[in-house]
Amino acid sequence: MRKIIAAFILIGMLSANLFAQNSTHSFTLSKNDFLLDNKPFQIISGEMHPARIPAEYWRHRIQMAKAMGCNTIAAYIFWNYHESKPGLFDFQTENHNIAQFIRIVQEEGMWLILRPGPYVCAEWEFGGLPSYLLKISDIKVRCMDSRYIEAVDRYIKELAIQVKGLQVTKGGPILMVQVENEYGSFGNDRRYMKWIQEMWKNNGIEVPFYTADGATPFMLEAGSLPDAAIGLDPGVSFPDFEQATKANPNVPSFCSELYPGWLTHWGEKWQRPDTKDLLKDVKWLMDNKKSFNFYVIHGGTNFGFWAGANAFSPTQYQPDVTSYDYDAPINEMGETTPKYFALRNLLTQYLPAGFKMSPIPEQKPVIEIPEIKMNTFASVWNNLPSPVYTPQPKPMELFGQKAGFIVYRTNLIGHKKGKLRITELHDYATIFIDGKYIGKLDRCKAENIIDLPESTTANPQLDILVEAMGRINFAEYMIDRKGITERVSLNGMTLMNWQVFNLPMEEPYINQLKYSAAVPTIPGNFFKGEFDLSGIGDTYLDLKLWEKGVVWINGHNLGRYWNIGPQRQLYCPASWFKKGKNELVIFDLHQLNAQSVTGIKKME
Repeated sequence: MRKIIAAFILIGMLSANLFAQNSTHSFTLSKNDFLLDNKPFQIISGEMHPARIPAEYWRHRIQMAKAMGCNTIAAYIFWNYHESKPGLFDFQTENHNIAQFIRIVQEEGMWLILRPGPYVCAEWEFGGLPSYLLKISDIKVRCMDSRYIEAVDRYIKELAIQVKGLQVTKGGPILMVQVENEYGSFGNDRRYMKWIQEMWKNNGIEVPFYTADGATPFMLEAGSLPDAAIGLDPGVSFPDFEQATKANPNVPSFCSELYPGWLTHWGEKWQRPDTKDLLKDVKWLMDNKKSFNFYVIHGGTNFGFWAGANAFSPTQYQPDVTSYDYDAPINEMGETTPKYFALRNLLTQYLPAGFKMSPIPEQKPVIEIPEIKMNTFASVWNNLPSPVYTPQPKPMELFGQKAGFIVYRTNLIGHKKGKLRITELHDYATIFIDGKYIGKLDRCKAENIIDLPESTTANPQLDILVEAMGRINFAEYMIDRKGITERVSLNGMTLMNWQVFNLPMEEPYINQLKYSAAVPTIPGNFFKGEFDLSGIGDTYLDLKLWEKGVVWINGHNLGRYWNIGPQRQLYCPASWFKKGKNELVIFDLHQLNAQSVTGIKKME
């Protein structure tokens, strides 16, 4: 049996020579196996996401996966990362260039599994769906709703242009394309699933398809397709694979997500799954010639506002941290871990005689940065845009805003004090009366009521600054609009006549902040620091002296921090630094006094 397994792996190792010849190949499905050029092929895949990795590091991370023993890369494509507005696509700039990522995979002698959605989950904002869909008040997603289907149609056509020439049948590395993702955990519209598959076919995709679901009968029945391979999330035992065979005995099945680590929410401890069980699962998969995909081999980072959230009840909300380290074999900074070497050593045992693993590439430079002195710079209250008027609060999507922050302002008429209720706050609010901070409300704690004290003014001004913490990316509560999504009441009286200030906090806004020399007395402030670097490298910016907010380095949004942990440092890649002068900007929801920041080599 070991010789047969070695033959499977040998095909993957010879792929570099095949690619060098720019040859076309066939990849097909038999009842039990994947067939590469009509020979059984065992997929040993490591998943990573181009959007979570600076483009400068794509090749390094791919080389790292190969050196651990993988012959394939799996990649999610995040629809909302590439289509910011209806019809406005970016497949060219920086790490949006999906075709380039796929070409690098090929140049490194590896195959690729494409996971294009339209829904992907992935702990990513709205599961990859674009937030502009939520402007439609009664939109239904992941089904045959005509408004949703029209948008998916546009996305598939655009993405197909980028990838169809990179299929194995065209001389590229793409072996398979996934149809949707874990659909059996969400719905049962098999017509929708079939429609997506046909859309890909109509737009030039000719390699096999697969679906991915949990190894349970109802999920497999609702999520699978007759002529698509079955992915199991996870599949690590004979009973798991027997469920797939019962669902469809005419196609092969594989472990489409094998979890070396796990995700972490704000306020939790870091997830650190046991490596012993992982090695046991990998050994079983290798011994039984089952194809599999490490989800993830390298997680990367939820830069900007792209981190998603989970919710498994109407009152539960669990936003994901900025880091997507995932306790993966290759850590967030691209470094090897003990888990990496344990897996590499195990997979080495299955190499054909005379073959060696690819050498591990050199690790990228890592630097420390001495204390960066931060100074108060500007107040959000002095940098509000022109307001929009609305009778009652509406979510930010209805104002065309994707993410960031939003301010709702009104004057109190009638009731002037008492219990203020925000119905459906999404997600974190700081509340002010006449410019005085009253307190905060946190959706994570199901908080929605706060006491307003008596004011000395005739018609007190109420300001509510809301932070969107990331849209839900999984299961039935995905329709997750941001801001104040219903209404605000005081002692049961609905408050009317609002001004709304949209604060997506994109780079142009940050670059044009108006400096204020005044000492801050109201929370909601920007802080700025400048520092010089003689040489650049990766680092973690240490924010443990700060409370809650967002960080920009030279205009790049590193993501959110929050003192509830577990994450108190943000990863900054070397490519976002400059030799010489650098600029660090922090927006903190609570901090009044500037604190220092340092760069450290390890996340604490």
